[in-house]
Amino acid sequence: MNEDSKATETPTAGGHDTLALPPVTDRATWQAEIDALRVREKAHTREGDAIAAARRRLPMVEVDAHIELIGPDGPVTLLDAFEGRRQLIAYYFMWNPGRPAPEQCEGCTYYTNQVGELSALHSRGITYAVFCMGRNTVEAGAEPRATYEASLRYRDFMGWNMPWYSAQSSLDALLVGRRHGLFHLVCYLRDGDRVFETYWTTRRGAETMDYSYALMDLTPYGRQESWEDSPPGRPQRCTNTRTEGGAPDWPPVSQWPGGRPLGQWPRLAEGRSDDLGPAGTRTAPSPHRCH
Repeated sequence: MNEDSKATETPTAGGHDTLALPPVTDRATWQAEIDALRVREKAHTREGDAIAAARRRLPMVEVDAHIELIGPDGPVTLLDAFEGRRQLIAYYFMWNPGRPAPEQCEGCTYYTNQVGELSALHSRGITYAVFCMGRNTVEAGAEPRATYEASLRYRDFMGWNMPWYSAQSSLDALLVGRRHGLFHLVCYLRDGDRVFETYWTTRRGAETMDYSYALMDLTPYGRQESWEDSPPGRPQRCTNTRTEGGAPDWPPVSQWPGGRPLGQWPRLAEGRSDDLGPAGTRTAPSPHRCH
């Protein structure tokens, strides 16, 4: 997701009318083009391997292992969030206190929705967890425990099962020198009872969690977003992660940030409730929202 993407007025998933097509050629010519591109793809893969090797050689900085988080059963520490494993990856989820499900962060919903099976991470001694951080908590007058419980109800509505904490009261200690309210992805290492931060990224760096964009990038129309370098006539008018309705048409939002995050529509179609309770009460749907 490009952070500068904007909503537009045309469908995100549409028919076949007036869409430009790639040129048609014979199979030998087509394969020759793919073979040439494969050289670049392999170089890209090797560069990614080299960057990962450099990442493994980074130094680390110690953080307080007893920084407080809120878990389902009350206060816990950052050390507890490791669940006994040596490594921890934390995704900092931007939560809007006091707001209903349709008004929660579409980017965080998009990325979190793609983290499913955790056994492969666990087999390497890695715990994955979500650290919720409320935006405008003071202005919203939200009580931390009520805000956390509303975020848990959102997790349940979405059908996620990863460990889920509130980090709101400890953000200054956890994100030293960094802007709150962005979807940070942070790696930690435990040495006994000591905890160290080893790496962090944000914005498009969070695309490492994604597979949908990676698959879209293999197709002739790509992500269909306006910032992409695509041939003339290809569809590039998709909103990034929010629409007015779901399948089959996925109509675009008429006014940003209308509609809902993409991942909510299938849950509503299944009959799930998106009532987040007193700390995230549903608002009446606008005329443009499809339910």
